[in-house]
Amino acid sequence: MIDRLRRMMPTKEAVQRNRWLRWMGPRLLHPQLWTFHRRNVARGVAIGVFFAFLIPIAQIPLSAAFSILLRANLPTAAVATIVNNPLTFPPVYYAAWELGRWMLHWFTPGDTPATPPDFGGEGDVGYWLALMARQLDTIGAPLALGSLTFACVFSAIACALVHWVWIHRVRSRRRLRAGGLSERRP
Repeated sequence: MIDRLRRMMPTKEAVQRNRWLRWMGPRLLHPQLWTFHRRNVARGVAIGVFFAFLIPIAQIPLSAAFSILLRANLPTAAVATIVNNPLTFPPVYYAAWELGRWMLHWFTPGDTPATPPDFGGEGDVGYWLALMARQLDTIGAPLALGSLTFACVFSAIACALVHWVWIHRVRSRRRLRAGGLSERRP
């Protein structure tokens, strides 16, 4: 599976030839951003998962920028943002909103915000903008807190999981190699 991911990811040369990324110059071509070492990959996955759960837009550019700043594996950070995709947005953000409401002790399910001030009839744009502002006021804080909590927790879990899988895989390969060598000897 890791080999398949490596084949799908862009190479340094492809990024260097890309006219939209050329302006970043040598920063984007730093060797640490493109090598597959356990710590770099785990850091990249954690960054990607963090931004996947934190915001619903511009996840890949933000994870790439932070990968460059923190010298994490850039391709894995970009790929890790797909854990939260358009199919999973609604349940994830609803769960984040519920978690935020619980954390803020807002136990008023089913409450609807007060009627917005009268800026005209229901067909008027001002009416709907005021209604949306009220909705964002009641949804915003719990959603932001829940999303931040999800981002921190799931990125930490993803980082630990990458470390565990990587170490387990290396140890099992060493055991197989050691077992194979001892069987071949007379």
